[in-house]
Amino acid sequence: MTHATTTSYRGPVPLKDDLLAEGEPEREYHAGIADRLARKRVAGGAIIRDHADRILFVEPIYKPHLEIPGGLAETNESPLAACCREVREEIGLDLSIDRLLVVDWVPEHGVWGDGLMFIFDGGHLDESQIASIRLPVDELTSFKFLTLDEALPMLKPSMGRRLRLACESLGCSGPPKYGEFGREV
Repeated sequence: MTHATTTSYRGPVPLKDDLLAEGEPEREYHAGIADRLARKRVAGGAIIRDHADRILFVEPIYKPHLEIPGGLAETNESPLAACCREVREEIGLDLSIDRLLVVDWVPEHGVWGDGLMFIFDGGHLDESQIASIRLPVDELTSFKFLTLDEALPMLKPSMGRRLRLACESLGCSGPPKYGEFGREV
């Protein structure tokens, strides 16, 4: 069984069946070209709110800025599956996350290649869910609920712009927003 058949997948049929229906993988017409193609980072995060519509932020031990729960997708893991896994790992809650709010392209910067950041609606937590939040001590030091404006000084500028797009998307029933480095296109 390949890794692809065990990956979390929300299609109406199992991933292995969808892969079988695709037929044999396309061959490389020029040997080695697939290894030379760009590979982008992909991440999924969730806007999770309390009863006052404040956003849940986590404080990582490995960087000086606040983040929302979420993280990088693993090989052959969808952005949504990565978001659900990371939320579960980071705050200890298995939430129903599904509505896409924003897709944001992030350019190469320093050692980090470019990537696509997906932000989903993580819904609202009740008091008992908030009380049961458990952080991994080797990754996060704290969590807090803040308005976006309160959090902006503690966010990277691009994250602040991306979250503003996501908050705008929360209030409408239209399609997800698309951004480039947090700026709507």
